[in-house]
Amino acid sequence: MSLVGNSRTGHEHKQINHRGRAAAPYVCEKPQAWVATAPGQVWSWDITFLPAAVRGEFYRLYLVMDVFSRMIVGWEIHHEESSGHAAVLISKACLRHRIRRDRLVLHSDNGSPMKGATMLATLQKLGVVPSFSRPSVSDDNPFSEALFRTLKYTPAYPRTRFADIEQARAWVQHFVTWYNTEHRHSGIRFVTPAQRHAGLDLHILAERTAVYEAAKLANPARWRGRSVRNWTPIDRVWLNPEQIHEVAPENIKLVA
Repeated sequence: MSLVGNSRTGHEHKQINHRGRAAAPYVCEKPQAWVATAPGQVWSWDITFLPAAVRGEFYRLYLVMDVFSRMIVGWEIHHEESSGHAAVLISKACLRHRIRRDRLVLHSDNGSPMKGATMLATLQKLGVVPSFSRPSVSDDNPFSEALFRTLKYTPAYPRTRFADIEQARAWVQHFVTWYNTEHRHSGIRFVTPAQRHAGLDLHILAERTAVYEAAKLANPARWRGRSVRNWTPIDRVWLNPEQIHEVAPENIKLVA
């Protein structure tokens, strides 16, 4: 048997190499790891479809969220995907939330609205650092994907198609209000995104800890040596780490 003709043994004996002038196979590296320690440092955004009354037609929901607090910081609905629409949305969100230059990372996938010339020029003007997922890898943008799943699987999601774009906008406005101010998010110790965004979660979680400790002290038999539930505030939120808490220092970007 020829060693060169067998890929496994050929690799073992270092007899398989790139040949000729053709470009070597492209290896798409994992995106930059980012970590947020406060609101306004790392945002994630994406576009999803909402069904229109005419079968086969859809409205486009643009949705931007703060990775640290999970709060929806901006949204719009349009008939089409456009780099111009995205640029306007991000500009409004940065103005509304008083984002200063060189303080925000904006992560998205590789779609044309995300990487269009108008969008990139706007980000440069605003001093926002763009970050992108690998092509066709939805796991690189997990916060937006999870938010869209929550939106479309909430019991309030319409069972029928939206009659027009105004109805779609009215429904999303109601959802955003509920999500930000009423929904107790499991990823942030069951406080609302608005509470965490405003820094109110520290007091809320401290009170919960006190209540649990008092309950255990009053009736220790019920706990049987178990510790109370962990209500410690989450001080860091990672986006695309190689491994949680084990990211190589050179691959981490800590936003100031």
